Amino acid sequence: MATTYVRHQLHLHRPQVGGGRGLVLLGLLLLLAGPALAQRKRSDDIDRNRKGHIRGVTVDNLPNYNQRFFRPGLYIAPNFSRFFIEQSAAYVQALQYGRGLAANAIISGGLAVGFIGDVRLGPPETPLHLRFAPGLNFMARRVEFQGRGVGQPDTIRTQEVNTTQLELPLLLKYQSNRRRNTRVYAIAGIKPSFAVTQRQNVPAINQLTINRSDIMLEYGVGLDLFYPYFKFGPELRFSHGLRNILVPQNNTYSNSLQSLRTNTVTLYLNIE
Repeated sequence: MATTYVRHQLHLHRPQVGGGRGLVLLGLLLLLAGPALAQRKRSDDIDRNRKGHIRGVTVDNLPNYNQRFFRPGLYIAPNFSRFFIEQSAAYVQALQYGRGLAANAIISGGLAVGFIGDVRLGPPETPLHLRFAPGLNFMARRVEFQGRGVGQPDTIRTQEVNTTQLELPLLLKYQSNRRRNTRVYAIAGIKPSFAVTQRQNVPAINQLTINRSDIMLEYGVGLDLFYPYFKFGPELRFSHGLRNILVPQNNTYSNSLQSLRTNTVTLYLNIE
C-alpha cells in the first residue's frame, strides 16, 4: 500500500513539474525575442490609425546614399527666358523728334539637357556638396520693336535670336537633414555659357546680334525624393546675366538699345 501511495503521489506531481518547466521555457523565449521585436519596430516606421490598425510601413530607400563621395546623374530642364533691356540715350533723343523705336522683351521657351556630377565636400554627414552640370540649352529670345512718337506707325517688328548654348554651371549645394525619403536643399553658383550655334531665321529682317559668350548668376531651391533604385530631384532655378551681350550694329534696332542681359527661369528634373 505504501508503494502504491508513493507511485500515486509521483504520478500526480510529474505533470506539475512538466508544466512548470514549460512556463520557464516560454518566459526565456519571450526574453530572447523581446530585443529582436523591439529592433524590428525601430527599423520600420509603422503608421497606425486612431484605432491602432496598421495603415502602412515606411522603409528608407537608398539608406547608404550619403556614404557616396561622387554621385553621377542627368537632367532635363524646360525653361523660359527673356532679355532684360536698357534703351539707349539715342532712343530718348530720337523720341523727341518722333522717330523713337521702343523695345519690349518677349518671354520664350527652351529646353536644356545635360549631365550631373555631384561631389561631397567632407564627411558623409556634411550638408555641403559641389555640383558640376554641363549641358546644352536650346533657346530662343525675342524682342519686339514698335515706333513711338508723332507720325510713327503702330507696326510691331520682331527680332529673334535662336541659339544652342553650351552651359557649364558650377554650383554649391546646401542640403537639409533627410526626413524619411525626402529632403530639401538650396543651390547657388555661376554659369558660364557659350553659343555653339547662333541662327537668324531671316537675316534680312532679324538684324539683332548678341555675343556668343555669357556668364550668369544662378540660385534656386530643390527637393530630393528617394526611390528604391534612384533619387529624383525637381529643382527651380533662376539665372541672371552679368554681362551686356549686345553687339552694336549700324542699324535702327541696335541703335535704340544700350544693353541686353539674359534672365531665365528653369525647372530642372534631376535623376541621380
